[in-house]
Amino acid sequence: MLKGMIEAYFRDNSLVKQQIESYNRFIEHGMQAVIDNIGIIKTNVEGFEIKLGNIRVLPPRFYEVKGGYRRVYPSEVRIRNLTYASPIQLEMNPVLNGVERPIYIPIYIGDIPVMVKSKLCYLNQMSEEELIANGEDPLDPGGYFIINGSERVLVGLEDLVPNKVLTTIEKEDSVISKVFSTIQGMKVKVTVTRTKEGVYNLEFPFVPSINLIPVLRVLGLKEDDAIMDEFDTSKLVIKNDVLYNLDIEKDKTKGDYENYVHNRFAPGHPKEYREARVWYLIDNYLLPHLGKTEKDRFKKALYLVKMAERATLVAHKKLIPDDKDHYGNKRVKLAGDLMEELFRYAFNYLVRDIIYQASRADVRGRKLNVQNLVRPDAFTDRVMYAMATGNWIAGQTGVSQLLDRVSFLSTLSHRRRLISPLSKKHPHFEARDLHGTHYGKICPSETPEGPSASLVKNFSLFVEITTGTESKKVDMEALLKEFGVEEE
Repeated sequence: MLKGMIEAYFRDNSLVKQQIESYNRFIEHGMQAVIDNIGIIKTNVEGFEIKLGNIRVLPPRFYEVKGGYRRVYPSEVRIRNLTYASPIQLEMNPVLNGVERPIYIPIYIGDIPVMVKSKLCYLNQMSEEELIANGEDPLDPGGYFIINGSERVLVGLEDLVPNKVLTTIEKEDSVISKVFSTIQGMKVKVTVTRTKEGVYNLEFPFVPSINLIPVLRVLGLKEDDAIMDEFDTSKLVIKNDVLYNLDIEKDKTKGDYENYVHNRFAPGHPKEYREARVWYLIDNYLLPHLGKTEKDRFKKALYLVKMAERATLVAHKKLIPDDKDHYGNKRVKLAGDLMEELFRYAFNYLVRDIIYQASRADVRGRKLNVQNLVRPDAFTDRVMYAMATGNWIAGQTGVSQLLDRVSFLSTLSHRRRLISPLSKKHPHFEARDLHGTHYGKICPSETPEGPSASLVKNFSLFVEITTGTESKKVDMEALLKEFGVEEE
């Protein structure tokens, strides 16, 4: 019975389905999301900018020296040590002194590697006989890339869940509420720490540790009563901590909380610069997933209040600490997520190169022609370097690996592999332990021996991985109001 169930399942599901679906989602939505986020390229040439439109990926092809572009298949790519890639066309519209063309110009910006058996691949719709005729193994499920003739696979990466508060007990009995605020590829760590004495301190990028209360006042909770109203003072432990922090804050700021915050954010600078610096850091690096505009600042204050409350409740054992090893507190970056990160990095480099080329052409008195400003190699070289070496953005290594072809089973296993970002040199006993939430998701047996034990894992046989959804597409506030949830 079990054998029949397994056979029925894999008649409709591939062992590498999660990688192919993730890559297809990147092609269909991920690339366009990166383009839409940038929208307009503002050059250093006065009155000249470039509007970006739709992106389109063409079928894989190769340029022959004699004969031009032609269709190319994976079997030929392997033999000739080529790269199985598709050209990308992006619609661009030059705007000169506010005047733009009525139509967008499709411009070739570079190549993107194609995953074998993905929606872009020619093998995707072939029958068994056609695959054999093209020199392919009909049992090969795909899910890998071919770079310079070498088969390479993007190994899944474990990561802590973004945009969710995790509260843990750290050294010296301090409690930390942290959130990895993530939006459009930007990831920022924000922490609210409750010390052993009960003091709330806030930390986020480019800002040293600062008392939380003055920041709440700057964000809109100016009066003591307003701060007390937002905290859940019906719980005595929270009320005591808030009153204690209000007293400490008055000693530190001496009544001038704005000057105190300005000096902490930008010490030694003129007053006008300090104020602008404070708002720049708050809007862009303090919980950016809540928004980056002035109207979002009050929401950030309320979010920080809830983080502080959780720290107090955990410190007084009214709430259990969050488990970082619980799989509900983790997310897996599959091939599509990794390719989207790489595409964003390479395209941002291309944008900077276009700005430089526009300035250079303007200085030399040349006509600003968009086709001449775009250098496809600037994009392609960065993508192919990362795919060929495995050196990913943010210093990650070993992301792209040579596909293990020792045996058919080892090849399948490699495409279902999962690695942890933790260092192999340190014990990390808890991270290596088998967790109850691994059941049905992670294989308890298949892991290497030695330093990588339990840091390199494999998906279980019937694991189903969702590809997620864009947070902007779901208006949670409107959804909650439909269910009758009202604001206090």
